[in-house]
Amino acid sequence: MKKLLSLLLVLVLSMSLLAGCTQPAEEPAEEPAAEEPAVEEPAEEPAEEPAEAGAIVKLGLGHVISIAKSADAEADKTAQAQSDVTVMAVGFDAEGKVVSAELDVAQTRVAFDENMVVSTDKEGEFKTKKELGEDYGMLKASGIGKEWFEQAQALEAWMVGKTVEEITGMALEDGAPAEEDLVSSVTIGVDAYLAALEQAWAEAIETEGGETVGLGVKISIAKSKDATADAGAMAQVDNVLAATAFDAEGKVTGAVIDTAQVKIQYDLEGKVETDKEAELKTKNELGEDYGMLKASEIGKEWYEQAAALADWMVGKTVDEIAGMALEDGAPAEEDLVSSVTVGVEDYIYVVEEAYEVAK
Repeated sequence: MKKLLSLLLVLVLSMSLLAGCTQPAEEPAEEPAAEEPAVEEPAEEPAEEPAEAGAIVKLGLGHVISIAKSADAEADKTAQAQSDVTVMAVGFDAEGKVVSAELDVAQTRVAFDENMVVSTDKEGEFKTKKELGEDYGMLKASGIGKEWFEQAQALEAWMVGKTVEEITGMALEDGAPAEEDLVSSVTIGVDAYLAALEQAWAEAIETEGGETVGLGVKISIAKSKDATADAGAMAQVDNVLAATAFDAEGKVTGAVIDTAQVKIQYDLEGKVETDKEAELKTKNELGEDYGMLKASEIGKEWYEQAAALADWMVGKTVDEIAGMALEDGAPAEEDLVSSVTVGVEDYIYVVEEAYEVAK
């Protein structure tokens, strides 16, 4: 009995010792107290809601004009004037990134016969490079098997989402893109296109609610002149231009209207008299120097009337614009007669065309 009690006592003592030694290896670190979020005073409400990322808030029209390829009359060939007007319509977002870009070139040739009489049909239809499409004829000489319009579209798509600085900073080789993601789709020289883009950004107007941008171009050589006994021949190429932004309902949210009136004067011997390297300006760029003010019944220069017409278009559909009342080609609308007296049919035409190609 004593032996049994002794064994029980030893067993109890052993268990007590073991219990005292069994401690957790390490107390878990105390959970940090949850931080209270800082309470900030609400910022003052802005006067207007900021534009959504990617929305078109600026619209620009840029161009480059050249007559450098105009040719003199020679013993074995007749004279030919050539007007190259590179033009871009561009929509930009609030960060200055391109949302939509439309590029084209109005390359117009006016030929003369041996007597310096205009031999090109002055009432003919003249198309831009993009409008010519496959008929432009670059495909057979293209090292990448792409026509001009295809290369222009590839360049336009590459510009989207980039700033003007990023685009104009592209790597170039002999004037063509050397960017890895462009070398297989664009081999044409792009210097003039980049210059037009820069101008579009520098002179962009503000707009609101635009989702697409289109470019319209109309070309005429109707005012070209034959040589006379006293004066040399002159090629005149009138390029009516419009960059237009549209909202989801097809209403105009902004428009820039301009005309590149390119005159190439020849002397009595059939030589180009106009400086082929001179900077040529559009009617908007000429401003007061265009010279309409002295003949204007309402005391407004051409650029002022073009801006008034563009402002009137905002908020209207193309059908509403095309349906405006006219008298002798000028607006007869009550809210336009005091600000626009120039003929507007060509301007309506290019805005309609801009809508058709808008993207």
